[in-house]
This record gives sequence, structure tokens and C-alpha cells, in this order.
Amino acid sequence: MKFAVTGETDSASFRRFVDALGDSLAERGFERAGANPAADLVLNVIGEAGPKPFRRRARGTFVAAIHQLDHIPDDVLKTNYPLLVRALANIVLVYVPDEGVWFTTMERGHYGVEAEDPGPLAQGVADRLIPLATSKLVIDNDFRPDLEPELWDGDEITEELKHAGTRLGDLDLLPAPFPIEELLDERDLRHVKRLYGIGGLSYGNLSARKDERRFWMSASGVDKSNLEVVGRDILLVSDYDRTGNKIVLSVPPVIEPRRVSVDAIEHWMIYRQHPGVGAILHVHAWMQGIAATDVNYPCGTEELAVSVADLLAQEPDPDHAVIGLRNHGITATGESLNEILDRIEPKVLRQIPMT
Repeated sequence: MKFAVTGETDSASFRRFVDALGDSLAERGFERAGANPAADLVLNVIGEAGPKPFRRRARGTFVAAIHQLDHIPDDVLKTNYPLLVRALANIVLVYVPDEGVWFTTMERGHYGVEAEDPGPLAQGVADRLIPLATSKLVIDNDFRPDLEPELWDGDEITEELKHAGTRLGDLDLLPAPFPIEELLDERDLRHVKRLYGIGGLSYGNLSARKDERRFWMSASGVDKSNLEVVGRDILLVSDYDRTGNKIVLSVPPVIEPRRVSVDAIEHWMIYRQHPGVGAILHVHAWMQGIAATDVNYPCGTEELAVSVADLLAQEPDPDHAVIGLRNHGITATGESLNEILDRIEPKVLRQIPMT
């Protein structure tokens, strides 16, 4: 693994921290790559002039944008998230001298590592950053126009998804997407969508089993409360191409398809390992007393999918369970989407604990 540092700062304390973070990465086996655009991890220093995007040549490059403030933000999410978008980063870190570093993820997770000395602080930041930077994205799609004609207009299961999406909206479990279009120009917006395979930023997803191997799932970036067109808003996941690292989708030949939700790999693993699971729901909410992942891996990574599937397998009833995704939300299984919503509605909390 290689890492690079880009950007400049006039702050001596900021530079000392960035240097210490680079040393911590090197101690863990990362090779310094200078300003090599092919680096696996890029530390993009956002100076006083504002965020300057680092333009990846490969989707696998993980970019951590880092900026400095002289105080801990009152609202870390509000401070960092616009910078994450403008810097075209995977994650944003704000460094506060003598206090610590506060992270903000694309999924709106935010949490801190506190230490006064740059050395121990850099060690703690590296511990939280490396698992994210080395995780494996599974977000490419293989569109195959082989959907059976009788399914071109959907079936009773796609109707269930539409109804459940509307119900999620009524329950206020679909937080408003961050206005990415207001923060990026057209060129940068195209760049972000190409890199992450998204149609926009939207939170939550839902799916329901079609048969032993296939399942219907909401598309990426769509308004889940207004799912309408099969092949555009709702897609049939028919396989997972491990060699090509792609989710295989069966689509109608007459529709220009969207990409499926980036969490399709997680749903695929759950359905394959638990034949009794009939539906899966993921929302940015929380429930007390649930098992939760230890690392906040990014959406669409194999590591997040494995973490959730492993925790699910340990539940007394994996077919009717709720798993927490740290600093992110919950994934719930059930016999149907309506059954899941009936079960979790009285217990669900809109505020996600950030740690």
C-alpha cells in the first residue's frame, strides 16, 4: 500500500500533525509515494485558501481531506460535510491543536479521536483511518437485458417495495439528501458520480427476495418514498460476479437503468447465508440494545458486508434481527418489509449515536 500527501499549509502545528500521521502510516507498512496519483491513500491538506480537490485516476484511491480549526466545531457534521463534497474526498478530518481530530464520513457519521500530543493523536487517527482506506469497494454493476418480459412492469414484490418506501417517508426515516448539486459544479458532480457509481446522495435502501437467488432492490440515489419504474428505481439483483467484482442486474431492454444501491453486496451476502430472510431494510436511524459493527467501513465495501453478515449469524433469530452499523444506521431483516417496519417502528430512534 502506498500513501501520498498533497496540499500545503502555513500552520506549523498542522504540518507537525500531518507529518506525524505520515510517520504512523509508514510504521504500519505504508510506502511513501510523494505526490503519486496512483497512491492507495491520499492525505489531502486543505489550507487556508479552501478545499482543492484531489482528482483520482482510480476509484480505489481513498482520499482523506484534512483541515485545521482553532476550536472544536459546535456541529462537526455541518462544518465538515460541505468540505467532503467540495474536496471530492471519502472522508474529512478536522484537526484542532491540543484537542484532537474529528472525522466526518460520506454516510454522515462523525466522531473524534482526542489527544493533545501530535504523536499519540496521529497513532489514534491512523488506527481509525487505515481500515477504511484499505477496504474493498463492490459498487460496479453488470447490466444484463435478460429480465423476463412478465417482470418489466414489476410484480407484487416491487409493489411491496413502493409501499414500504412511501411508509419510510411518512415515518421520517429518509433524511433529506445533502444538496450535493449546490456544492459542486457540473464537472465535479460528474466526477463524483462516476467514481462512486451513484445517481445522487440519498440515505437508506430496501430489498425483498424474489426467489432463492434473486432479489429486488432500490436503486442508488433515488427518492425511496417515490419508487416507480422497474429497471430505473427498482432493480433485480440476479448474481454477484466475484471475479469481476460486480453486482449482476437483470434489467428490461427498453429502460436505461440506474445503478443499484451500493449496499447490494451486503444484501447479497445476507440472502445467500440466510434462506429464511425475505426482506432487508437499511435506514439511518438507531435502536437501543442491538449488536453493532466495530469499524465504520464505507457503504458498498466487502468488509462492511462481512461485518454485518457475521453479526447477523450470531443473532438468536437471524431471519428477524436488527444490526447496528457504527456511526451510520441499522440493517434489519424480516419476512417482509411491512413486517420489519411493524416490528421496528415503536423502537426506532432518529438520532444515531456517534462514537
